[in-house]
Amino acid sequence: MAIEIKEVITKSDLMKFIRFPYKIFKNNPYWVPSLDMDEKMTLSKVKNPAFEFCDARYWLAYRDGEIVGRIAGILNRRANECWKENRVRFGWIDYIENEDVAKALLGTVEKWGKENGCDEIHGPLGFTDMDREGMLVYGFDELGTYATIYNHAYYPEIIEKLGYGKDIDWLQFEYQVPKEEPEKLRKIAEMVAKRYKVHTLTTKSTKDLMKLAPQIFDVLNQSFMPLYGFAPLSQRQIDTLTKQYIPYVNPKYISLVMSDETNEMLGFGITLPSLSLATKKANGRLLPFGWWHLLRALKTCTIVDMNLIAIRPDWQNKGLNALMFDELMSNYIKNGVQKTIQNPVLELNNKNIDIWKDYSPRQHIRRRCYIKKIG
Repeated sequence: MAIEIKEVITKSDLMKFIRFPYKIFKNNPYWVPSLDMDEKMTLSKVKNPAFEFCDARYWLAYRDGEIVGRIAGILNRRANECWKENRVRFGWIDYIENEDVAKALLGTVEKWGKENGCDEIHGPLGFTDMDREGMLVYGFDELGTYATIYNHAYYPEIIEKLGYGKDIDWLQFEYQVPKEEPEKLRKIAEMVAKRYKVHTLTTKSTKDLMKLAPQIFDVLNQSFMPLYGFAPLSQRQIDTLTKQYIPYVNPKYISLVMSDETNEMLGFGITLPSLSLATKKANGRLLPFGWWHLLRALKTCTIVDMNLIAIRPDWQNKGLNALMFDELMSNYIKNGVQKTIQNPVLELNNKNIDIWKDYSPRQHIRRRCYIKKIG
């Protein structure tokens, strides 16, 4: 039967869009769902501040009256301006193992992109770097982190048949936490602190973190600027992310590097207890009992996700990461953390990758951003 593409218009359509992956990945032990409330927030043209500089449309694919795929098309005008490009993004892409379904979905975004003057399409990408991005091409038998995409092995096989090629890859690494903090790390941290007159902030209550949020996002904007597809976060985005996430950060699992002389923030590392298994048990919903699984994971975790690491450009290559990891490693050991999982890092970001070379890294996942000319 023919594939019918319908745009998501109503709230009912949006919930079908959000919940479709539960059909594709039913009983899959490696897929980690998003929370419905997070998806609603991100996809909302009213609540998501990215719509200050983005346009987006969402579509569902039907066959015989049954949903068989979904996709989002995104025009990020700010990113296009920053990178002097004219691209449309695709994201939130899922489909059954059928080339015609994928072709119909991607073709819809390609057509929309051309109507808006774009000459290339790339993805999977979100509105910003804070969203899930990168199609899984290696590591299909590995549990993902909450902040990452999972897909079946046939996804990249089909998309490549449709003329999409690699633009760039992200890598993920797994590290085992040692039983004792390495003496070498401690000595390097002490040396860097003395030489450059820097320190890690010891008092990090939620109240303190809320006050420091503007500095955190300023460092993020500066350090992420050279990274693929990044566009600086707006003030409204910063305010929204601060309210959405900072109150739930565990101070034990973050590190903030400050200047002794000016007390300015120079870099930070934000890590979070893994929520992968908890969100699977919650089935993507906080009610009626999903909140309990998440709360339990936050209190009893033995796996930590390394979400964000950023150092101001003028302070890079000075060893500030040693201070961060000295503090984090000490707290991991004290709190029984056994393993850390790094969120996706660009394959060309050797500075970030080399940070962990002394911790027997296992590169277990690879994700890809695909691109295709449509002009």
